[in-house]
Parts: sequence; C-alpha cells; structure tokens
Amino acid sequence: MTYDRNLADRVREYLADIPKIDIEEKEMFNVLNFMVNGKTCVCVSGENLMLRFDPSRQEELSERNGYETMLMKGKEYKGYCYINPDGFKDRKAFEFFLNLCLEYNKFAKASKQRKAK
Repeated sequence: MTYDRNLADRVREYLADIPKIDIEEKEMFNVLNFMVNGKTCVCVSGENLMLRFDPSRQEELSERNGYETMLMKGKEYKGYCYINPDGFKDRKAFEFFLNLCLEYNKFAKASKQRKAK
C-alpha cells in the first residue's frame, strides 16, 4: 500500500506555515515521514496519520476518534499511534494531532544514526 498523497499535501501545507522549523521528507516502506528538526514528527501511512507524541498521553489519545494502536512485533509501541481518517476529518482535529506531534518534537530524542557498512 502506498501513502495517500492528498493527506501528505495537507500535512506538507500545514507544516510549511510553522515558523523556524526545518522540514525534511523521507519515503520509507510506503510511508512518508515528515522529519522536523532532524526527528520523526508525523508520518502518512496509507490513508492514516502516524503520530509521534509524548508517551504519557497514550491513554488520553486512545479515547479519541480514529485512534489505532501501533504494534511492533506484537507489542504496543508507546508514544506512537495511527489515526484513521475518521479521526481527522475536520480541520480542528487535524490541527490538534499535528500540533501534538510538533510539541513533542521539541523534546523528543533523535534516532541514532546507523553507520554505513
């Protein structure tokens, strides 16, 4: 499955209006990763948003419309989730989720760089 290009455009346009951030896009495994200041911030995966957020907000977010748990090797991946299109239909919800990711991005650790072999 490839990512939703219209949704990617929505994310791209929203991030473009945020002052003083460096945005880089990376396509990986049929996902479009929006890196903000060198760190994964938000992704477009199929027709879903994939969020990176403060793990302490996991329970709160799990009650929001469109929330889907992110699993890695059968375990819940804390601080990440999917939001299906029902969860970001309206502009207010869409902006809430992107702002949530941007706020956490200020404090999130960057992934370790892998050394080339």
